[in-house]
Amino acid sequence: MAEILSDVAAGRLDPSKLRWRPGASACVVLTSGGYPGKFENGKQVDGLTAVEQITGVKVLHAGTRLVGDAVVTNGGRVLGVTASARTIEAALASAYEAASGIHFEGMHYRKDIGAHATQLKAAGD
Repeated sequence: MAEILSDVAAGRLDPSKLRWRPGASACVVLTSGGYPGKFENGKQVDGLTAVEQITGVKVLHAGTRLVGDAVVTNGGRVLGVTASARTIEAALASAYEAASGIHFEGMHYRKDIGAHATQLKAAGD
């Protein structure tokens, strides 16, 4: 990905380097209590190891930091729980399953992401 972004910036992107994987992805953003207004940092994040075992799920850190061996919140948008699957419905189900397994004080996330998923198509459809 870094090579492709570098090529784009330099104006020399070779389209043959781009490959699309069939299927769909969905991301649910976990935020700190109070976001987008005032929120507190330093809340311990639990459940990360278990949810990363769910097939197709990746947890992307945005507003976190390590304190010793613990991951703690360090921003309003804390984590992006992203899942890939054959269909958008399956990707959403996995992302929400993973999000429900992560916990930190004040955590919240939208529960309507993909509410209109039946109107969308996955790559390759």
